[in-house]
Amino acid sequence: MSGSKDNPEKPSLLAALRTSEEPKFSLARDLLWVVGVVAGIALLLFLVSGTWPAVVTIESESMTPNMNVGDLVLVVQQDRFGALQTSAEGALTGYGKYNTLPNNSGQMVYGDVIIYRPNGNTAVHPIIHRAIQYVDDTTAAATYHASHGGYITKGDHNPIEDQQGAFTGVGQIQPVKPEWVVGKVLVVVPLVGLLPLHLPEVVVVVVVLMLAHELYLRSRRDESEDPKRKKGERKR
Repeated sequence: MSGSKDNPEKPSLLAALRTSEEPKFSLARDLLWVVGVVAGIALLLFLVSGTWPAVVTIESESMTPNMNVGDLVLVVQQDRFGALQTSAEGALTGYGKYNTLPNNSGQMVYGDVIIYRPNGNTAVHPIIHRAIQYVDDTTAAATYHASHGGYITKGDHNPIEDQQGAFTGVGQIQPVKPEWVVGKVLVVVPLVGLLPLHLPEVVVVVVVLMLAHELYLRSRRDESEDPKRKKGERKR
């Protein structure tokens, strides 16, 4: 039964969300738009990189001076845009990513920087360090007291290889199995990664700005409608 003139039928929630000018619906539309844009960007990054997470942030000084705290890193599959190369391999051809400055020992570094999950642990943040070399099971057992081979890694700023030390929450780092590698670094954008590091604060600021914008638009509408009301009252 359709609504009468005195009791018009209320629009559906979807219709109200699409067309209503009430502040709550207008704000909901803005939030959905933001979510849609973020989801679209995430999908595009995944299609380009072939891995997830597609972007990470440098959170320590272990890769300085070539990568710094707050830099945003675009990650791609380890064999996308060329095979992953270690420092030992890159030194033979001069290939290196983000190696314009020497490491902490004053030596030039080569090869790819990889993002890996230490000991395959998914409960801790991935580590972003340079792949130094790949060792077989025999070398891993003799040199690193490890039960398997894999990539030996090291931060450009660190004095020792990861596999010679331990990390909080992980313990002794084992040679990195290929399946532990999330990807390799393709692009680094300075300082932009500070936003993800402060994501809660950024979300709060965005929501506050959206609310302020909505209140401003509402006040402008009220001001434009008020003279019309007064004009109608004078005619009576």
